[in-house]
Amino acid sequence: MYRREFIKQGALATAGLTLLPSGSLFAASSQKVRLGYIGVGLRGRSHIGEGLLRDDVEIVAICDTQESSLHYCREQFKKAGKPLPKEYTGGLDAYKGLVDRKDIDAVIIATPWQFHHPQAIDAMKAGKYVGCEVVAGLSLDDHWDIVKTSEKTGIPYMTLENVCYRRDVMAALNMVRQGLFGEIVHLEGGYQHNLRDVLFNDGKPFGGKGVEFGPKAFSEAQWRTQFNIDRNGDIYPTHGAGPVMHYANITRGNRFTNLVSFASKSRGLNAYIEELAPGSPNGKINFKNGDVVTTMINCANGETVMLSHDTHLPRPYSLGFRVQGTKGIWMDVNESVYIENQSRKEDQWDPAKEWFDKYDHPLWKKYASDAAGAGHGGMDWFVFNAFVEAVKKKGPTPIDVYDSVTMSVITPLSEKSLAEGNMPQQFPDFTNGKWKERKNNFALDDSGF
Repeated sequence: MYRREFIKQGALATAGLTLLPSGSLFAASSQKVRLGYIGVGLRGRSHIGEGLLRDDVEIVAICDTQESSLHYCREQFKKAGKPLPKEYTGGLDAYKGLVDRKDIDAVIIATPWQFHHPQAIDAMKAGKYVGCEVVAGLSLDDHWDIVKTSEKTGIPYMTLENVCYRRDVMAALNMVRQGLFGEIVHLEGGYQHNLRDVLFNDGKPFGGKGVEFGPKAFSEAQWRTQFNIDRNGDIYPTHGAGPVMHYANITRGNRFTNLVSFASKSRGLNAYIEELAPGSPNGKINFKNGDVVTTMINCANGETVMLSHDTHLPRPYSLGFRVQGTKGIWMDVNESVYIENQSRKEDQWDPAKEWFDKYDHPLWKKYASDAAGAGHGGMDWFVFNAFVEAVKKKGPTPIDVYDSVTMSVITPLSEKSLAEGNMPQQFPDFTNGKWKERKNNFALDDSGF
């Protein structure tokens, strides 16, 4: 379910639990994971919905500074017939009471981006597994801080990057591992999604189009829009970078070495505001973030990667994936695959569905019915399940702290490249050389995915 549809169908807060999958897969387990949620806005309540349908999850506490979010969250629990959790609210440090509780195994963080780093640090120091929405931090130092804290405390940190579990993305991963594309040479991905009505709205809960942002607006427009005013860079890199990293074995036998970014002029948001509300002062805002930000990345093993951030212009949704090797190519924009000497006609595309049906990832074959109806085409079930299973087993998360910060640090690195006139930036090695020996075991079996 895309963000725009989620906002329009605000009934998820009260009745939408029926859209999510059953928790029968784990019903026989007597072990419960006790979760605390920091941030129960739209995204946080989506994770709440996943947890409420599982017999192996107990939601102990929730935290949010807005009464409206807490209200909708209470309705979810009532609808599910589950006990209401302890609430933490008030100031921005209210979450500290939640992470200090001894009866919580893990926290899920779904707050505005600027709060992810300090909340994750405090949770790890309190001994809680961290499942955090994107991004991990805003600065290079933030990312190093997360790594060092995880290493020092021994507490796993997982970015809840759900696109890594998208069905076609995982089918392509299956094809990569079986050598269908040959040796991988070039990869692309990104966040190409018209978000104009997310960044601006009429300020009414689950309302319609408008030109409000900040305190008068609804949901992400309260805070996310300001990032586009203040910053110029790829501010949401992980949807593209996460899957690409698995294709190229990044942090696990390979690594990103350097990047350079380019940004177009910014015109899309101003044009959108002027069309909806001619003469609005918001239409005169100088949005620092370019409408299209393109980042090129080199890899230690010789591959190139291109990422795109494109959310301010009219366009259909597409993450722009491209997997290209010595034997073939997949492009998700035209939903096509070409494999040399295997496609039906030379130099002509096959429908990607034909290949992905044949090479559907074993985990999707096994668990598609459990994921049916979950957010974002079922992939929300997979990422939530992966985190919960890791906590249950007290083991590593399939997307670990090194993976998480590597896909997230693209934001400050791209900003620095742009600020310095498109100068290349060296990519930090958060693994301190361990990437050379680490193995890519993502989604190789179902032991936590």
